[in-house]
Amino acid sequence: MKDQGVSNYIDWASVLIYITLVGLGWMNIYSSSLATTDVNASLLDFNQIYGKQLLFIILTFPIILVVLFADAKFYEKYASIIFIVSLISLAGLFVFGKTIAGQRCWYGFGSFTLQPSEFAKAATSLALAKYLSDVQVDLSKVSYQIKSLIIVFLPVLLILPQPDPGSALIYSIFMLVLFREGLPSWYIMLGFTAIFLFVMALIFEPVYISLVAGLLIVLIYIRSRRINRNYIFSTIAFILITGFVFSVDYVFNHVFKQHHRDRFNILLGKAVDMKGIGYNTNQSEIAIGSGGWLGKGFLEGTQTKGGFVPEQHTDYIFTTVGEEWGFIGSLVVIGLFITLILRIIYLAEHQRTKFSRVYGYCVAGILFIHTFVNIAMVLGIFPTIGVPLPFFSYGGSGLWGFTILLFIFLKMDANKVNEWGTV
Repeated sequence: MKDQGVSNYIDWASVLIYITLVGLGWMNIYSSSLATTDVNASLLDFNQIYGKQLLFIILTFPIILVVLFADAKFYEKYASIIFIVSLISLAGLFVFGKTIAGQRCWYGFGSFTLQPSEFAKAATSLALAKYLSDVQVDLSKVSYQIKSLIIVFLPVLLILPQPDPGSALIYSIFMLVLFREGLPSWYIMLGFTAIFLFVMALIFEPVYISLVAGLLIVLIYIRSRRINRNYIFSTIAFILITGFVFSVDYVFNHVFKQHHRDRFNILLGKAVDMKGIGYNTNQSEIAIGSGGWLGKGFLEGTQTKGGFVPEQHTDYIFTTVGEEWGFIGSLVVIGLFITLILRIIYLAEHQRTKFSRVYGYCVAGILFIHTFVNIAMVLGIFPTIGVPLPFFSYGGSGLWGFTILLFIFLKMDANKVNEWGTV
């Protein structure tokens, strides 16, 4: 059966939420950019930040049309090639990349820049979905686990040295996708345990953490049924935990860059530099807090209009929402993101093929971690690491990358009528 009309089967609820988020995002970019804009500038002045973003939004329409009118099987058939091209584009940055603010993350084309890591998320999602949809893949076996992790971490190895830890962090969400498809739960538990121990080792002395860990292991060993006792495993666990917590100090001081250390120290209350590295977070908290329940009104934010929050149109765009639209407006925006994510998960569970289901979960996961980390970042409960808010933060690469990511899935979902003849 040939492809049915896309408009007949596309999930218009998701499209409507997408349009709403993009529209609200532009409104906030417009408001946040007025502090540095000529008051006589035209709404269609493409030299202004809001004008450029409007141009990026206009250019999403042909991108969406190309994505939707391509054969749905194209994405599965050429997933590996798309992934390889994406890796090449990331590797090419080390030779041809343009350095901005100490990061070599962009290709420069005159005044226009393109960030390939924003498109690599969709490419990695396609590659992972393609591999996991193989009928022989069984994630309970180590060999398949390793191959899956290689697909996930290859882009990370190319993104981290740029350096772009924020984009690299996003790829951790693929672990939950793998878990959904059969990856043993101990991988997830190990990851969360490592994060917890790392943070604890930054707050407390490693020796105290080791003593507490040792006590817990002994208690678990004593309370376990005799048949389940394994003193060798318990001993190895204690050695690994002790070695890990004692290595945190070295990693923190010799692997992390100074601005990363500063941000963690501020978050943990170890250092307060409101005029330096902590200025952005402090100003964002002031802006959001000043919004109250209903906000100060569109274009009425004093912190926003005064330009007190640096990078407010990019990573800190949510501060404009908080100040001008208040707590209620912020809840509405967060609710829209949650609704879109849950809608994608629902659609993913109703796919006819494993390929489209896995890809759907990748889309939902990427949107979730971006939204969660960005909002947590501007609220001061997560270190500032440069993660944009989907459809809101300024930038063509981000907007187009998220658009392609979402609409590839919507195309797959619209095409499921062709898989079995029914929706």
